[in-house]
Amino acid sequence: MSNLDDFRAARLATWPLVLLRVYTGVFFLYFGIVKVIGGVNVEGFLNAVSDNTFGFYRPVVENVILPASGVFGFLVTAGEVLLGISLILGLATRYASFLGAFMVLNFWFAKGQGILDAQNHDVIWFVILVVLGGLHAGRTMGLDQKLGGRYGLLA
Repeated sequence: MSNLDDFRAARLATWPLVLLRVYTGVFFLYFGIVKVIGGVNVEGFLNAVSDNTFGFYRPVVENVILPASGVFGFLVTAGEVLLGISLILGLATRYASFLGAFMVLNFWFAKGQGILDAQNHDVIWFVILVVLGGLHAGRTMGLDQKLGGRYGLLA
Protein backbone atom coordinates (compact mmCIF):
# COMPACT_ATOMS: atom_id res chain seq x y z
CA MET A 1 0.00 0.00 0.00
CA SER A 2 1.36 3.45 -0.86
CA ASN A 3 1.74 6.36 1.51
CA LEU A 4 -1.15 8.09 -0.24
CA ASP A 5 -3.40 5.12 0.48
CA ASP A 6 -2.32 5.17 4.14
CA PHE A 7 -3.09 8.89 4.29
CA ARG A 8 -6.55 8.40 2.79
CA ALA A 9 -7.31 5.50 5.15
CA ALA A 10 -6.27 7.59 8.15
CA ARG A 11 -8.47 10.47 7.01
CA LEU A 12 -11.45 8.18 6.51
CA ALA A 13 -10.98 6.60 9.92
CA THR A 14 -10.95 9.94 11.77
CA TRP A 15 -13.80 11.87 10.15
CA PRO A 16 -16.30 10.89 12.90
CA LEU A 17 -14.02 12.51 15.49
CA VAL A 18 -13.90 15.71 13.43
CA LEU A 19 -17.68 15.66 13.04
CA LEU A 20 -18.16 15.19 16.80
CA ARG A 21 -15.65 17.96 17.60
CA VAL A 22 -17.17 20.48 15.21
CA TYR A 23 -20.78 19.68 16.18
CA THR A 24 -19.93 20.03 19.86
CA GLY A 25 -18.21 23.33 19.09
CA VAL A 26 -21.23 24.65 17.18
CA PHE A 27 -23.52 23.61 20.03
CA PHE A 28 -21.54 25.45 22.70
CA LEU A 29 -20.89 28.49 20.49
CA TYR A 30 -24.61 28.78 19.71
CA PHE A 31 -25.69 28.66 23.34
CA GLY A 32 -22.88 31.02 24.35
CA ILE A 33 -24.02 33.55 21.75
CA VAL A 34 -27.62 33.15 22.94
CA LYS A 35 -26.40 34.13 26.41
CA VAL A 36 -24.43 37.09 25.02
CA ILE A 37 -27.52 38.39 23.21
CA GLY A 38 -30.19 37.56 25.77
CA GLY A 39 -28.19 37.62 28.97
CA VAL A 40 -27.72 34.87 31.49
CA ASN A 41 -29.55 34.57 34.79
CA VAL A 42 -27.37 32.37 36.96
CA GLU A 43 -29.31 33.21 40.08
CA GLY A 44 -32.64 32.29 38.47
CA PHE A 45 -31.24 29.03 37.12
CA LEU A 46 -29.75 28.00 40.46
CA ASN A 47 -32.91 28.91 42.37
CA ALA A 48 -34.99 26.85 39.91
CA VAL A 49 -32.85 23.73 40.43
CA SER A 50 -31.97 24.27 44.11
CA ASP A 51 -34.27 21.50 45.34
CA ASN A 52 -32.35 18.94 43.27
CA THR A 53 -28.77 20.19 43.75
CA PHE A 54 -26.49 17.48 45.06
CA GLY A 55 -25.97 17.87 48.82
CA PHE A 56 -22.19 18.10 48.61
CA TYR A 57 -22.48 20.86 45.99
CA ARG A 58 -25.10 22.98 47.76
CA PRO A 59 -22.54 24.91 49.92
CA VAL A 60 -20.63 25.81 46.75
CA VAL A 61 -23.81 27.17 45.18
CA GLU A 62 -24.91 29.08 48.28
CA ASN A 63 -21.54 30.42 49.45
CA VAL A 64 -19.56 30.87 46.25
CA ILE A 65 -21.69 31.02 43.10
CA LEU A 66 -24.82 32.90 44.23
CA PRO A 67 -22.93 35.77 45.93
CA ALA A 68 -20.95 36.28 42.71
CA SER A 69 -23.64 35.34 40.20
CA GLY A 70 -22.67 38.14 37.81
CA VAL A 71 -19.09 36.92 37.62
CA PHE A 72 -20.20 33.33 37.13
CA GLY A 73 -22.68 34.41 34.45
CA PHE A 74 -19.82 36.04 32.56
CA LEU A 75 -17.60 32.99 33.05
CA VAL A 76 -20.26 30.59 31.76
CA THR A 77 -20.99 32.77 28.73
CA ALA A 78 -17.32 33.33 27.89
CA GLY A 79 -16.56 29.66 28.55
CA GLU A 80 -19.24 28.45 26.15
CA VAL A 81 -18.23 30.89 23.40
CA LEU A 82 -14.51 30.16 23.71
CA LEU A 83 -15.08 26.41 23.99
CA GLY A 84 -17.18 26.51 20.82
CA ILE A 85 -14.59 28.49 18.86
CA SER A 86 -11.77 26.27 20.09
CA LEU A 87 -13.54 23.07 19.10
CA ILE A 88 -14.65 24.34 15.70
CA LEU A 89 -11.12 25.46 14.83
CA GLY A 90 -9.43 22.55 16.56
CA LEU A 91 -7.24 25.00 18.47
CA ALA A 92 -6.04 24.17 22.00
CA THR A 93 -8.68 21.48 21.86
CA ARG A 94 -7.30 19.38 24.66
CA TYR A 95 -7.30 22.22 27.19
CA ALA A 96 -10.64 23.59 26.05
CA SER A 97 -12.25 20.15 26.20
CA PHE A 98 -11.11 19.44 29.74
CA LEU A 99 -12.10 22.93 30.96
CA GLY A 100 -15.45 22.50 29.20
CA ALA A 101 -15.90 19.14 30.91
CA PHE A 102 -15.26 20.85 34.25
CA MET A 103 -17.86 23.52 33.40
CA VAL A 104 -20.46 20.91 32.40
CA LEU A 105 -19.69 18.88 35.53
CA ASN A 106 -20.65 21.92 37.60
CA PHE A 107 -23.93 22.27 35.67
CA TRP A 108 -24.62 18.60 36.38
CA PHE A 109 -23.93 18.93 40.11
CA ALA A 110 -26.13 22.03 40.31
CA LYS A 111 -29.02 20.25 38.58
CA GLY A 112 -28.57 17.13 40.72
CA GLN A 113 -29.64 14.68 38.06
CA GLY A 114 -28.69 11.03 38.23
CA ILE A 115 -26.12 9.62 35.85
CA LEU A 116 -28.75 7.53 34.04
CA ASP A 117 -31.52 10.14 34.19
CA ALA A 118 -32.99 10.47 30.70
CA GLN A 119 -33.07 14.28 31.09
CA ASN A 120 -29.38 14.51 32.06
CA HIS A 121 -27.69 15.93 28.98
CA ASP A 122 -24.80 17.24 31.03
CA VAL A 123 -23.38 13.76 31.59
CA ILE A 124 -23.43 13.19 27.83
CA TRP A 125 -21.60 16.46 27.14
CA PHE A 126 -19.16 15.64 29.95
CA VAL A 127 -18.28 12.28 28.36
CA ILE A 128 -18.01 13.80 24.87
CA LEU A 129 -15.67 16.54 26.09
CA VAL A 130 -13.47 14.08 27.99
CA VAL A 131 -13.24 11.90 24.86
CA LEU A 132 -12.38 14.89 22.65
CA GLY A 133 -9.69 16.00 25.09
CA GLY A 134 -8.32 12.52 25.62
CA LEU A 135 -8.06 11.78 21.90
CA HIS A 136 -6.41 15.11 21.05
CA ALA A 137 -9.28 15.83 18.67
CA GLY A 138 -7.65 19.02 17.39
CA ARG A 139 -4.86 16.96 15.83
CA THR A 140 -7.37 15.66 13.32
CA MET A 141 -8.07 18.29 10.69
CA GLY A 142 -7.64 21.11 13.20
CA LEU A 143 -5.22 23.91 13.94
CA ASP A 144 -3.59 21.80 16.64
CA GLN A 145 -2.37 19.54 13.84
CA LYS A 146 -0.87 22.48 11.95
CA LEU A 147 0.59 24.30 14.94
CA GLY A 148 1.54 21.34 17.13
CA GLY A 149 5.10 21.16 15.82
CA ARG A 150 5.71 24.86 16.39
CA TYR A 151 3.90 25.17 19.71
CA GLY A 152 4.45 22.00 21.71
CA LEU A 153 1.75 22.85 24.25
CA LEU A 154 -0.91 22.35 21.57
CA ALA A 155 0.28 18.88 20.60
